[in-house]
Amino acid sequence: MLFCALCIIWGIPYLLIKVAVRDFSPATLVFGRTAIGALLLLPLAARRGGLGVLLPHWRPIVVYTIVELAVPWFLLSSAERRLSSSVSGLLVASVPLIGAVFALLGFADDRLDWRRTAGLLLGLGGVVALLGLDIKGSDMGSAGEVLLVAVGYALGPQIIARQLSGLPSLPVAAASLGLTAIGYAAPAMTELPTRGPGAGPIAAVVTLGVVCTALAFVLFFGLIAEAGPLRATVITYFNPAVAVGLGVAVLGEPFTAGTALGFVLIIAGSVLATRRPAPSPVATVIATSDASSHL
Repeated sequence: MLFCALCIIWGIPYLLIKVAVRDFSPATLVFGRTAIGALLLLPLAARRGGLGVLLPHWRPIVVYTIVELAVPWFLLSSAERRLSSSVSGLLVASVPLIGAVFALLGFADDRLDWRRTAGLLLGLGGVVALLGLDIKGSDMGSAGEVLLVAVGYALGPQIIARQLSGLPSLPVAAASLGLTAIGYAAPAMTELPTRGPGAGPIAAVVTLGVVCTALAFVLFFGLIAEAGPLRATVITYFNPAVAVGLGVAVLGEPFTAGTALGFVLIIAGSVLATRRPAPSPVATVIATSDASSHL
């Protein structure tokens, strides 16, 4: 039940963001989502006595917050004002491929074998197919924003693995949400809608904060406890399918040849590129954080 719930919960943010940006600016959307999530998770983390242990590690936590939440969530909201939620979800699914590129360049602890290299090339071919067939030249800037989101999501786990691996996950998540909300408070207040926002966008922001952020973190930690961190990361291969399905069914977005080809190649490439012959402690931490980044 945890697995099925998270497959859906982390597949619907792209749909909800697409609805929310109809009336809210990216900064206001990020503030609303993170403020709601922080208000729900910070008391829970405090009751468990975990916030005090974060103070000696405030610098890497701030860097992690910028790389994993503050910048990616703004860029994704900005991009979805022009890109479909389906395409955005598929481009974000390239996170494992970006991680493989880091390994190829020597920036990560993992190294590529022939199978993972083949997966990297296959997945990058899917990204190229998606960009070439589904995205107009005028929207390439937005596609670039989403790819930067994927880069941030791939960098975040490296920070966790190298500098924050000994800290409890829930307080780190709660603190990151709180810091992001504080950072976006001022711009969000200056960009409030000039007219009353519709019920749909308001409901989308609330759902993003309560379900896709606060509840998702709690469920994910429960799934790790039940199934282990490596098996829990399998959800990352189902989220794009949910994003595409909801975009087509709810928003009426087209299911094109580029979407179909890009989906198959990106997911297949990601599976191959992230295969490891045997888990290691660092790999386990990276995989766990990588899954949680698809919020």
